[in-house]
Amino acid sequence: MIVRDLNVEKNTTRKVESKGWDSVRLLLKDDGVGFSFHITTIHAGTEHLFHYKNHFECVYCISGNGSIENIATGEVHPIHPGVMYVLNEHDRHRLKGDTEMVMACVFNPPVTGREVHLEDGSYALEGAPI
Repeated sequence: MIVRDLNVEKNTTRKVESKGWDSVRLLLKDDGVGFSFHITTIHAGTEHLFHYKNHFECVYCISGNGSIENIATGEVHPIHPGVMYVLNEHDRHRLKGDTEMVMACVFNPPVTGREVHLEDGSYALEGAPI
């Protein structure tokens, strides 16, 4: 059994900070469960272009408001508490935080914990050339 406390882990190296967002990675590849689980905060008034071409991601909004745009189709969906989205086609997307948004995120394959976004908005696979 693995038990971790977000309030403890946010003060460790499990917290990764980047421009406009931070993420506490509560489960990682080394935990051996086949996925990673993060609590990610999107800062208010920020916009991010992401493209997880090597990972599937499922996101559930805990708090805050914003939107997600599917770059391929132009569709924009509002995000608010209770909304879930899955990037099941490795969708290139634009995420906007109108207010601070707290999101629960699952990645498959799991991340190792220190990834940052590459120029194209993706995470590299562990061991893959960048």
